[in-house]
Amino acid sequence: MLHRGFVGSCLILIGGLVVSPLPGSTPLLDLEPLAAIRSQMPGRMAGLVVVLGGLGLLATAWLSLCRSVADGPGDVAGIRSARAAAAAWSLPLLLAPPLFSRDGWSYAAQATMTYVGASPYQFGPNVLSGPILEAVDPRWMATVTPYGPLPLMAGAMFAAVVTGPWQLVIAHRLLALLGLALLAWALPRFAAWAGTNPALGSAAALASPLMLANGVGGLHNDLLMVGLMAAALVVAAERGWWYGAALGGLAAAVKLPGGLVCISVALVTLAAGVPWGDRVRRLVGVAAVSVGTLVALGVAGGLGVGWIDALSVPGTVNTPLSVPTVLGGALDATAGRLLEFPGATFLEAFRTLGMLAALGFAAGVALRWPSGSRERALAATAAVTGVMVLLSPVVHLWYLLWIVPFATALRLHRVATIAVYGVGVVGGLAAPLDSSLHGAYVAIIMGCMTAAGMLALALLTPRARRRLDQIVTPGERQAGTSIRRDTAA
Repeated sequence: MLHRGFVGSCLILIGGLVVSPLPGSTPLLDLEPLAAIRSQMPGRMAGLVVVLGGLGLLATAWLSLCRSVADGPGDVAGIRSARAAAAAWSLPLLLAPPLFSRDGWSYAAQATMTYVGASPYQFGPNVLSGPILEAVDPRWMATVTPYGPLPLMAGAMFAAVVTGPWQLVIAHRLLALLGLALLAWALPRFAAWAGTNPALGSAAALASPLMLANGVGGLHNDLLMVGLMAAALVVAAERGWWYGAALGGLAAAVKLPGGLVCISVALVTLAAGVPWGDRVRRLVGVAAVSVGTLVALGVAGGLGVGWIDALSVPGTVNTPLSVPTVLGGALDATAGRLLEFPGATFLEAFRTLGMLAALGFAAGVALRWPSGSRERALAATAAVTGVMVLLSPVVHLWYLLWIVPFATALRLHRVATIAVYGVGVVGGLAAPLDSSLHGAYVAIIMGCMTAAGMLALALLTPRARRRLDQIVTPGERQAGTSIRRDTAA
């Protein structure tokens, strides 16, 4: 099982060198066989098949790991097995280029900009020159960044030590691993709150194909954000709301949605049934500390709050995973043909309504959700982030990382539990079909067909269904048992 997942990650690395964009000056491209494979469609398709094969091995190893720890007592040994698998399967990906997305190359350019004093909130990467720009997506070349100051400041520290784009990418991946480590620390505590198997919750979140492909391989800032959100909730419950609110501010300093955890920070630190006025005062206090942390960090780093003006940048693209975008786009296409409506009329309206509905739901949770329960605060985090992803105007696969770590620790209905594991597999197998294959439509079609076939083998065959039953059923039996005493690992 451990070896199978490791081999799968190695295959993802090898195939990723073929399908991932690389800087033209990369010495690796001097290897003629690799350059020849990358330059031809059959070669790129072969690389995609290798990647998907690796993800398939990783998926089956992960499900076997979950089945193994589900059958166990949920003790420290099981938690260590889950953590060891996540570490071993991440290892081959540490030296990889950004997988399945070009965002990592943008991170490297923004790190260099911050280091040389060109604020990414005022300029796009095109103010730089040289190899650092060679693999940046042309779409974002003249675009300011919507990220908070924390990853930019960390990137500037990395740029003071290394200068090559690939080296900066590897350094930035350390931030993703920090997020993974924070989750590894928090997840057993979440399981103790909910009375679920901590080893299973850790395995389900830390070692899934979704996590490894998008969080570690893709090194998206979302993993660091979610790790800080998890730490904020635990620290608030165990140390007090001030500390949790400060960590919530740090999560928002990575990406603004990280601040949503502050709702749960307030709920978990209030007594049950407190008067409405006390609830409002706590929410205001948490908001003040978290916003103060966010602003102070930007000012201390010399970046200010320029990210506010760039929050609309992600909305300049349309993604098929966004429900408001799909519905609005479909209505625009229909109205444009039948009624000659101007383009994007319904798209903008649906996006706006979606965000208002998501913010309204978050406000309702903050004002009406039960307080004084750690389990309910955890559920509130999963619910608020889930609705935000569902109604967001832009949704990428890695946005699912906002939800899954909190959901895996909860006592869910059987169907919901199976859905979580389905997301873990689908989110991994679909990762190569995101933005790394621009223009390679044959490869995308063949990749979709291959991924669909592997998905059927992993989840839909009788053997796969029995394997899922073995994961879900023991988790139901063990809920509420003595596993709580082992979760301080």
